[in-house]
Amino acid sequence: MSEQKTLQHLMDAFAGESQANRKYLAYAKKAEKEGKLNAAKLFQAAADAETLHAHRELELAGKVGSTVDNLKDGIAGETYEFESMYPDFIKVAEAEGNKAAVTTFTFAMKAEEVHAKLYKEALENLDSTEEVFYYLCPVCGNIEKYIPEKCSICNVPGDKFIKY
Repeated sequence: MSEQKTLQHLMDAFAGESQANRKYLAYAKKAEKEGKLNAAKLFQAAADAETLHAHRELELAGKVGSTVDNLKDGIAGETYEFESMYPDFIKVAEAEGNKAAVTTFTFAMKAEEVHAKLYKEALENLDSTEEVFYYLCPVCGNIEKYIPEKCSICNVPGDKFIKY
């Protein structure tokens, strides 16, 4: 087996483990809502295990660089999502009449644009020692540097935002 094949396998494994992590977190949330706490804990533990696998595979693939490189990669990924990926997804969802998907994709597209700008800011201010806090909208994924009165994307009240 060539090094190239192993690299592809590492990236395929990373994608699969990453998706499993997100899926198991959704399952854990659902189990918790249903009062099935043992299942919720198992899904959470499995999700964390998948994260361990994904991180190691990404590192072995050589895809975790310096913070500067990682911020540049974040900017590129978020920019692709808001400029190309989500606009195309929205067009298809509109053509198919799937309003819920249109809303979900629109929220994500607008949030990804904010994420790209925040990554650019972080890159420009990488050596600043001033602590910055970020606030996440739990509905659309928008991130703000200050608690807003309401989310600029989905209008959720600012007091619902999660502080980082």
